Amino acid sequence: MKKILFPTDFSEVANNAFVHALEFAKIVHGELILLHTFELPVFDNQFFPENYAVIYDSLELSQFNMFKEEIPKLRAIAEERNLDKIKMSHRLMDGDLLFNIKRAIKEDKIDFVIMGTSGATGWESFFLGTNTGSAISNIDVPMLCVPLEAKFKKIETIGFTTRFRPKDKKALKTVLDIAKKTKAKVKCLYVKTNESDVSKETIDKWETEFMQEPIEFFVINSNEVKETILDFILYKEIDVLTMLTYKRGFFEGLFKPSFTKKMATNFDIPILAIHID
Repeated sequence: MKKILFPTDFSEVANNAFVHALEFAKIVHGELILLHTFELPVFDNQFFPENYAVIYDSLELSQFNMFKEEIPKLRAIAEERNLDKIKMSHRLMDGDLLFNIKRAIKEDKIDFVIMGTSGATGWESFFLGTNTGSAISNIDVPMLCVPLEAKFKKIETIGFTTRFRPKDKKALKTVLDIAKKTKAKVKCLYVKTNESDVSKETIDKWETEFMQEPIEFFVINSNEVKETILDFILYKEIDVLTMLTYKRGFFEGLFKPSFTKKMATNFDIPILAIHID
């Protein structure tokens, strides 16, 4: 059974992403592990020599009580969608969010992470200005990032961006496996810029190799990568966009400070980020 880590702060953003997590668990026949992290403030114990431990204990207890109060609300969301049979377990951890995500991935042998993101008024803020963006750059398992504007709907078309690198194929096969479970199509996009070095022969080989799969390949000549991807999402009616992280810094290289007004529109579909070594 696939294990899906769902970090949550019980906010509106997180609760919206929780619906996606439930539906994804249904698709892959997985279980959810709900993670809530908190950071205790640093006190100088020379000023609190007697009640230093009491302060920490009370703070930890308040976090635990809040955790207990919020879990039934999530179970109610699952019941409303008739997904209350999905197995759920919980982790309450003190410390840095990213550190705890990586720790949970290792200890619980996590296959996927699903996480809400806020403030997605443009791709730069989506990927670089949030906890989600930090996690994308630092974890090795596939991660579904869900903006508040992305309300769940049946996945019928999955977009997949590629540079036709040999190592991209493993990620594409992961996406195809998800697509087959939900009976979706995969539309694979390569934006060919003036600096592109991918040969037509390489593209033809990919098309031949995946000929029997529910996938279409699109090669678009353009130096405006961001705008081309956005147009692709719109005109091909993409429900989930897959993007590959080749290394730390990939998104910083793709999304430069020079925004167009078009890029400032709200981003309203989930992003499936897959790390490639």
